[in-house]
Amino acid sequence: MAAILATGRMPALARQRTVHWLKWIDFIPASDALLRGELLPEAERALGIRIVLETANGNDLQPRVIGSIKSSAGPDLVMAFNEQTYLYAHAAVDLTEIVQSVASEQGGLYPYARATCSEGGKFMAMPWAVIGSMIAYRRSWFEEAGATSFPTSWPAYREVARKLKARGRPIGQTLGHTLGDSPNFAYPYLWSWGGMEVDPAGKVVLNSAATLESVKFMQGFWKDACDERGLTWDDTGNNRAFLSQTISATLNGASIYIESLRRPERYRTADGTPLHRDILHAPLPEGPAGRFGLHLLQSNMLMKYSKNQEPAKDFLKWIHAEKNFEKWFVSQRGFSTPCTEKWEGHAAWTDDPVMTPFKVAAKLGQAPGRAGPPNARAAEALSTYVISDMYAKAVRGMPAEEAVKGAEDRLKQIYG
Repeated sequence: MAAILATGRMPALARQRTVHWLKWIDFIPASDALLRGELLPEAERALGIRIVLETANGNDLQPRVIGSIKSSAGPDLVMAFNEQTYLYAHAAVDLTEIVQSVASEQGGLYPYARATCSEGGKFMAMPWAVIGSMIAYRRSWFEEAGATSFPTSWPAYREVARKLKARGRPIGQTLGHTLGDSPNFAYPYLWSWGGMEVDPAGKVVLNSAATLESVKFMQGFWKDACDERGLTWDDTGNNRAFLSQTISATLNGASIYIESLRRPERYRTADGTPLHRDILHAPLPEGPAGRFGLHLLQSNMLMKYSKNQEPAKDFLKWIHAEKNFEKWFVSQRGFSTPCTEKWEGHAAWTDDPVMTPFKVAAKLGQAPGRAGPPNARAAEALSTYVISDMYAKAVRGMPAEEAVKGAEDRLKQIYG
């Protein structure tokens, strides 16, 4: 002890029991505050370790993680999105035992989480949560445009949105290079028309009549319905636009609604009513091939370069224990859906009916790379925004046929 006091340094063994966790900056600020102020200090006391939480913008995580892997140095635990897990799998520690233990205690793991976080029966990531994507829309504005309920088909949505845009209340949608709202719109939209990236055998089949039809419809939908300034928004752009009441609807997580609940005095309608009373949620419309959804799946990966693997595993076990994870889940107010089935019955989903549509996001989520299996190729296509770019180029003026062919060529380069 005298030596420690003299040098101001802990022994090497103690220093090694520090777990560095890199995760995104949560769209629900209360949840990061809960981690820093309550949960992580509790974990430190319970486990006898130090936990350093570092947060970063979601779009900045992937280059940071790739750099850490290349240098074999960096955070012990890193947050991954969707099929980024396959890109980092070679550098990740096997977490199968922990995942299976949590799954058995909490009603079983959803297939979406299993497919995204495991390969060949081995879990390269610990499923954390699914950020459900639904359309947040202004109920009164839609009613004024003649829609007493949210349109269920793309042509019906386009017709209502045409009226809304004529009133200065367009749809807000990004097709930019941002990890959530852009691909979460573009992929399900493609699938709903019958288009797909690859067939079950992994052969690229994007250039089809269904895909071409979807692109041509998008060109008209964008002109008739959308705020064209939103083309390159990041995942915060549509939140700001909706809360400032310049758009009538947008595909988003529940963060818009939750923010309006958090500050009712700040966000009010033209007649002074709290904005949250005029917000409802609905899934994306149905297309000729049906209705689909892509919801952002978050997981945490323990890296092989970590010198703190055992304390990191202890922390994962601790934070996923039901009594601990529930505190975090409740703080999300429905923004996140847990990856195990037990949570479907939680009171959080019935306490506020506006949030109920998000309850099944983890159950119904579809992984990119349809109709093939999740893999590193699908992850690369997602990370390089092949599908989003196809639509973005078309709405900027590129002929639909050229946009589709260009996207297919990029997929063929990825899939080989």
